Amino acid sequence: MDKMVKKVAIYSMVGLMQLGLAVSVIEASPRGQEPPRQEQRDDKRQHEQERERRIQEENERHEREMRRRDHESEHEWHERQRQEKERHDKAIKAITGLILHILENADKD
Repeated sequence: MDKMVKKVAIYSMVGLMQLGLAVSVIEASPRGQEPPRQEQRDDKRQHEQERERRIQEENERHEREMRRRDHESEHEWHERQRQEKERHDKAIKAITGLILHILENADKD
């Protein structure tokens, strides 16, 4: 009798685990979601182009700022380069973060 109870308990637990797995797979499935409309894809493409343009402008500005100026000493130049690298990194992160934020909000609409 004990063996029978143990088997029932084990098989019940295995069945519940399989049921739980099946439910989670069903909930994760993309049912009822419509594919992105053309205008959403156009908006994403436009935001991506804007991001690329802003990054290119920032990279050009950064390149200009990294060059040594005629009146600068070696020490001043290196200090300005260090500050410019920090500013450039923050700007690139801001551009990328802003575009990602816009795209995330566009997906929710």
